[in-house]
Amino acid sequence: MALRAVMFGALLATSAVHAERVKDLASIGGVRNNQLVGYGLVVGLDGTGDQTSQAPYTAQSIKNMLARFGVSLPPGVNAQPKNVAAVTVHADLPPFTKAGQNIDVTVASIGNAGSLRGGLLLMTPLRGADGEVYAVAQGNLVVGGFGASGRDGSRIAVNIPSAGRIPGGASVEREVSSDFASLPYISLDLRAPDFTTAMRLADGVNRLLGEGTAEPIDAVSVRVAAPKDLTQRIAWMSTLEQLEITPGDAPARVIVNSRTGTVVMNAKVRVLPAAVTHGSMSVTITERIEVSQPGVLSNGTTVQVPRSEIELKTPDARMFKFDAGVTLDTIVDAVNRVGAAPGDLVAILEALKQAGALRAELIVI
Repeated sequence: MALRAVMFGALLATSAVHAERVKDLASIGGVRNNQLVGYGLVVGLDGTGDQTSQAPYTAQSIKNMLARFGVSLPPGVNAQPKNVAAVTVHADLPPFTKAGQNIDVTVASIGNAGSLRGGLLLMTPLRGADGEVYAVAQGNLVVGGFGASGRDGSRIAVNIPSAGRIPGGASVEREVSSDFASLPYISLDLRAPDFTTAMRLADGVNRLLGEGTAEPIDAVSVRVAAPKDLTQRIAWMSTLEQLEITPGDAPARVIVNSRTGTVVMNAKVRVLPAAVTHGSMSVTITERIEVSQPGVLSNGTTVQVPRSEIELKTPDARMFKFDAGVTLDTIVDAVNRVGAAPGDLVAILEALKQAGALRAELIVI
């Protein structure tokens, strides 16, 4: 299976290079999502909330909430309802989102609540990295998992019942300021840094909009002069996003998943002249118990006698040679001919790297 995965990666990598749209290759500098986070309470749980004796902050939060509504608990009395859970709430605020629009939120328990299923998140302010409130979340949770437990302590859970989502559960209250309309230029930031792609992107923009319009800054950013009028800038940006360019080739790279033995290599992988010996040895130990019967009229007793058998198998080692500059197809064919297993293939690649014969970056995950 792993070798087929290698061949699949080879087919993807050796396919004809094609042009891609600018909107697929790059993002606009400064135009991005912003993370929001908040702390709140989920109520209405069916006895699966926090045990406030082990999560005192939940009891404190309940007391503070009640105080805001004019309800005060007697001194020395702690609220210990089992249908309340303390949670964190987080969301991504997309760029250009306006006040009054809704965004999705994710809710996760921070205490020992068994499940948030059926819960309702109370009004929770969501703050940005600057401490300002940008959205307010509230609503019924959608929980994909569930759990059940018995009095003897046994418990079963499917997926994760202590986290859920509220689609459209937060209302945006504040917009994030952006300099997209004020700067005399925009920056196109490549998602995969590459000097060749940055140069081709600048050349493509200059052919479309005129020489000197775009200037590559580094392997990530290309600065493009933009119209001053906002209406023209929107139409200009729409045209620029549809521009197609051919990205630069990816560097030679081999990715090895050490847990599954899967190896993926792209078409740029090359090796120097090298000879590789492939062989393996297996040892099999078999344990069995034999019964020894005493002779007739010997007054002996029946005993059990252990018997061990050890078998050593050493297949013929095979050697194959890589010539200079061989391609990925040659490597895969040679490995398949000697019948190498996925683990053997990983060892071969690591040995080639150590010997300096593998002209590629080896990444083990």
